[in-house]
Amino acid sequence: MKIIIVGAGEVGYHIASRMAFENKEVVVIDQDADAIRRLSDSLDVEALNGSGSSPRILEAAGLKEAEIMLAVTNSDETNLVACMMADVISPTTKKLARIREGDFDAYHKIFHDQAPHIDTVINPETEVVKSIEQFLRIPGAVDVSDFADGMLKFVGLYMDSGSRLAGMRLKDIPEKIGQKILVAAVVRDEELIVPGGDAALAAGDLVYFISEEKGLASIIKAFDKHTRPVKRTLIVGGGRIGTRLAWSLEQTGMQIKIIERSASRCSQLAAEMKKAIVIHGDGSDQRLLVEENIREMDAVVTLTNDEETNILVSLLAKRMGAGKTITKLNKFSYFPLMPAIGIEQVVSPRLSAINTILQHIRKGKVLSVRTLTDEQAEVLEAEALETSDIVGKPLRQTSFPKGSLVIGIIHNGQVIVPSGESVINPGDRVIIFAKRQVISRIEKILTVKLEFF
Repeated sequence: MKIIIVGAGEVGYHIASRMAFENKEVVVIDQDADAIRRLSDSLDVEALNGSGSSPRILEAAGLKEAEIMLAVTNSDETNLVACMMADVISPTTKKLARIREGDFDAYHKIFHDQAPHIDTVINPETEVVKSIEQFLRIPGAVDVSDFADGMLKFVGLYMDSGSRLAGMRLKDIPEKIGQKILVAAVVRDEELIVPGGDAALAAGDLVYFISEEKGLASIIKAFDKHTRPVKRTLIVGGGRIGTRLAWSLEQTGMQIKIIERSASRCSQLAAEMKKAIVIHGDGSDQRLLVEENIREMDAVVTLTNDEETNILVSLLAKRMGAGKTITKLNKFSYFPLMPAIGIEQVVSPRLSAINTILQHIRKGKVLSVRTLTDEQAEVLEAEALETSDIVGKPLRQTSFPKGSLVIGIIHNGQVIVPSGESVINPGDRVIIFAKRQVISRIEKILTVKLEFF
């Protein structure tokens, strides 16, 4: 597979890194010579210095031989023009574009049906808003993903020292809590482990599990995660994501306050919001937080464009008594540091973009993909076809590689949390957890066996 990536920022770099790791042919285009040098020095990819919207550069990159082109620069307009030129030069190349500006939302279908015929428009900011809403609903979760149209939840949370499940073997947990649950992975001492049924949970573990949505509340309670219901939320940062989130939360009847530093932006927000209170000020100002009764806030969501400000305000809000904090980060290098300083709930537009892109890059009948925050593994949802040799027999007899696990099956609309005796049937949705090292083998299974050529 040949992939052309227009844009060598955080998203472009990480997709290029991922694809190079999987031995795919990758060409990256960017006008920033320093970004190109960074790629060339660290990744086994071809890097071109130039404009991704230039027909000359696109042809030099081998667009006509490429299966996929990703336009993921920080400019919506550049991404659109790149797709327009790609549509002219190589109409058969699949095009994905990151478009974040809300003004374009109503035109996504037009961009697909008419020139530039973009196969997938990626708006990571809408996915971030969904993630924040999930965090607000699920106490203690540090990672939440929906599968099977929301019927199954894939959740990551930390095991507290006082939890009644600490020290318990995994195979004993379902009977103990009276709910179907399958632990897919445990991160312990920064190492990701796919545990067996005899393995025991320990305090400090980051536990990833899958369960039916209807039983999730009982499971969260069994992990002793108790927080007050979220009725009042403070949003720090009134940019595009903050505005989208406020609009969405207003529909639920939640009490919303927005702190924004720009006076002109505050005036615009005040005109757009129906119920949310808009406050002009600095979210890191302790006096302002005291004046706005930070102790009464069930949640504080930091969404400014400055990473350090988001971290600082989240730590400050927790120290001043806020119920929970959710922090927006874009720099992947910060992610491993967050648990050590007490920040657990993190959202990332760039990680959301990567998840959407991977869904459309993966071969086979892949319906959705989620990457764990530390990028050590992926969860894929795929459709099993009749030609697959994994249908019609117990999972214990199938050929999934070590480091992968079938964690969910949806058969005729019914959810199955699988065991070794579970059977996959043609047409079932299959949810697979896989460590990064075996993704290529899983992709081969999905291509050759689930989608027979």
